[in-house]
Amino acid sequence: MRFLVLSGLAMCVHAGAAWAQGIDAVPGYHQADNRSGQYVVPGLTWQSAPHLHRDASFDGRVEGHIYAQPLYWRPPGAASGLLIVATEANVVYALDAATGHAVWRTALGPPAPRSALPCGNIDPLGITGTPVIDPKAGALYLDAMVVRQPGPRHLVYGLSLRDGSVLQGWPVDIAEGLRARGMSFAPRLQNERGALVILDGRLFVPYGGHFGDCGDYHGWVVGLRLDRPGVFGGWETRGRKGGIWAPGGIAAADGALFVATGNTDGVRTWSDGEAVIRLAPDLHRSASPRDAFAPADWLRLDQDDLDLGGTNPMPIDLHGRRLIVALGKDGKAYLLDRENLGGIGGALDVRQVSQGPIRNGPASYSGPGGVFVAFQGDGSACPGGLGTGGLTVLRISAPSRGGLSTAWCAEVNGAGSPITTTSDGSADRIVWIAGAEGDNRLHGFRGDSGQPVFTGGGRGGRIPGLRHFVTILAADGRLYVAGDDRIYAFSVAP
Repeated sequence: MRFLVLSGLAMCVHAGAAWAQGIDAVPGYHQADNRSGQYVVPGLTWQSAPHLHRDASFDGRVEGHIYAQPLYWRPPGAASGLLIVATEANVVYALDAATGHAVWRTALGPPAPRSALPCGNIDPLGITGTPVIDPKAGALYLDAMVVRQPGPRHLVYGLSLRDGSVLQGWPVDIAEGLRARGMSFAPRLQNERGALVILDGRLFVPYGGHFGDCGDYHGWVVGLRLDRPGVFGGWETRGRKGGIWAPGGIAAADGALFVATGNTDGVRTWSDGEAVIRLAPDLHRSASPRDAFAPADWLRLDQDDLDLGGTNPMPIDLHGRRLIVALGKDGKAYLLDRENLGGIGGALDVRQVSQGPIRNGPASYSGPGGVFVAFQGDGSACPGGLGTGGLTVLRISAPSRGGLSTAWCAEVNGAGSPITTTSDGSADRIVWIAGAEGDNRLHGFRGDSGQPVFTGGGRGGRIPGLRHFVTILAADGRLYVAGDDRIYAFSVAP
């Protein structure tokens, strides 16, 4: 074993499966801008998965609760990589992906205590939404809620992945940047829970409100320049509320941004709530029904707080058609034409697929018979009769009515967001999910049938401190799961 000196700190160089995979970065939520959540882990097969175990020698200690998905970056020329971890304590870490030891640590400022906010369920509130990496620039971008006079502020930071230092021109104060463009943004009322994305060399950050739906917040997508740090524009829901709060945040496909909004308040005509919205990178407002979809009963969804925005839109491709799958707190799945979202009531197909609300980060993958979308939820149309709680996998077989169905369901007690792995890009597809705030175990199921291949969590079978919607990272030949004050590593290697 040899060592690479990085910014005066020594990190262990481990020629592991990350090198074999040729992966230099997991730059954002669910690996790809389309949020599909597909990973390759050589050696992790249906046969080897039962032997997965927690690596007791992996350190992984950090400061703060973790809601954001960890990211992965391998410095140029290095055989091993770094786990990038952002916490609610407003501390960002680079951990050696092999040992879990800290390579660098950057504190960004005091997070907001719950007492400083009008409502919410995160205490303290710091970094919640998953950051994004620009691998070519070696930079990390994130939003942090930082206490400054006269109160909490949303500050977007750019950090060097080399040593965690704040890059020149950052942070950018979102409220001040929008005010300079004639827009009003109330940082104390807004929360940033969704994942960030980079498109066409620009950074995009989604905003919604706090748990409890208090105050006059709006759904926002704010755009920032990276070459000359600053806000260049913003898109805002016309109606009050309508937050963009799903953990997957913004999905990108075909050179466009896709977001899902929650319930608006006090409106009688549709005002951008309960919707899937397509945005151009300049964030201009479109009046075309091709660029938005809302269910025909959007007003009832508003009144009953049944957000369509519980998950991010999921772009998929099927039989040469560009599609979107949207999932709502009403338990329905909506199949949309990605090139013409269809306006009010314009879905290609709608199916009741869950007995309760759907709110997490779904994953997608292709297989025999179509494209599959996995989400945490109690299936209402599971094969074999009664619904099964925890994990539901849909099959999209045609871009038309009748094209949506439920492929399989599995028992999971908890509220994690699923990912999938294969051993080589296609073989041994496994759907993974953590039972966050439930059984707190890691679960794996065959992607073709739903047959369980793994259940466990290390000592006592449980992973301590998992927060709802926790999202697994696959990198460096391992699965990484974030808990309070710690990252846990799972491997099939001895």
